[in-house]
Amino acid sequence: MGSALAGVMFVWSMLSPLLPRQLFEHFVGRFLRRHARRLAGLVDPYLTVTISEHCGERMKLGDVYEQAKAYLSHRCARRARSLRAERAARDGGGDRFLLTMGDGEEVYDVFQGATVWWNSVSSGGGRRYESPWFGGGGVVYDDDRRAYRLLFHRRHRDLVVDSYLPHVCREGRAIMLRNRRRKLFTNAGGDRYRKSAWSYVAFEHPSTFDTLAMDPAKKKDIMDDLDAFRDGKDYYARIGKAWKRGYLLHGPPGTGKSTMIAAMANYLDYDIYDVELTSVATNTDLRRLFIETKGKSIIVIEDIDCSVDLTGKRKKRSPHSAAAAAEPVDAAKDESASKVTLSGLLNVIDGLWSACGGERIVVFTTNHVGKLDPALIRRGRMDKHIEMSYCCFETFKILAKNYLAIDAHHLFDDVRSLLQDARIKITPADVAEHLMRKCATAAADEAAACLASLVKALEKKAKGKETVEEEETVVDE
Repeated sequence: MGSALAGVMFVWSMLSPLLPRQLFEHFVGRFLRRHARRLAGLVDPYLTVTISEHCGERMKLGDVYEQAKAYLSHRCARRARSLRAERAARDGGGDRFLLTMGDGEEVYDVFQGATVWWNSVSSGGGRRYESPWFGGGGVVYDDDRRAYRLLFHRRHRDLVVDSYLPHVCREGRAIMLRNRRRKLFTNAGGDRYRKSAWSYVAFEHPSTFDTLAMDPAKKKDIMDDLDAFRDGKDYYARIGKAWKRGYLLHGPPGTGKSTMIAAMANYLDYDIYDVELTSVATNTDLRRLFIETKGKSIIVIEDIDCSVDLTGKRKKRSPHSAAAAAEPVDAAKDESASKVTLSGLLNVIDGLWSACGGERIVVFTTNHVGKLDPALIRRGRMDKHIEMSYCCFETFKILAKNYLAIDAHHLFDDVRSLLQDARIKITPADVAEHLMRKCATAAADEAAACLASLVKALEKKAKGKETVEEEETVVDE
């Protein structure tokens, strides 16, 4: 053994002066690193998996990190000595807190007889930008990153990769779903330094289909359609369509279009993304907004006929419009105006980009459906058109139940006969204003006074219609 080692050293001493220095260092360094890793593997048989908080070029929050965070908070946080406190999502937060692992903390978990260790690490510091978040200012740390490191023995590698990590993701998703707090997002007041184009507040609108003032048969049809969409993942995949559905809500002001959206969100347990088109500069920014929306959400564009001019380029220009176009335009005003086009909007709601994500509903509202471009509201884009009409007797009974807590009254017959008159048109919002109690206590005489006020208003409308018709008849004669 000694003679063999001496022979190798003698040969090496003869050849080393003949080899270039860089080549010598390269081969020797690679040899040492390879064998050092093997030696370290013999000494330390533990492997590490890192789950980063952010992933991708756009600094999006990683789903696996959020799921692991929920899992560890539920299962292992009690063993930690350093904790982070966050407001509980459900029940409006209140005085309940959700405890998660603090930076540098370590906990262990046992899965099918194998013990693993979780470490919470952070690389804070770096640049920061002041960002005008919705509802107040805030600080965005550009380089502040957190991660979880999972440590386990190499003999458990297949168990951890094939079984344990999927188990953590499944349990984490279930916990997140139970603790989920729905959100109302907006793109107004965006900032180029922000990690996301959306800001949000908690969505706590009380509207439901039970309280929604609408014909019960029509309401049932909408609820069945929503159920079919929510349970239709496999169906949409089979027919080759993106898992999305469009709803067009149209009708006069005060007929409950916004209330309908809130009821839909509460019924499906979805988030709402309220898109303000006037705050979107270009089609590229609009595409970015839609890409950053998540599943189980309703994307809303209210009063789409008033948001931006989506039909101007399709109209033939008259001499007057050509002359107006020739007039000088304020450069600052033109630069700040939205450049979103009809083509750009169609691409994100029904083009290739619409398939980026699933389980999303797109809702347009308008007071004047005739002003919208036919290509925007055709079937396949706006799959279901819902007319939010004037108040009928069935709608009135729902409002009376909501506002007065009564199902019957002797004045109901008067209201029925007046609402059946086709000449009388009154919105649910106007009816609700008459039924609104002036005090919190439920008094029978006050309910009668509210109903009498409504009957008087309906009779006044009927009398006004008769007067107008008589005047028109006199003019015609």
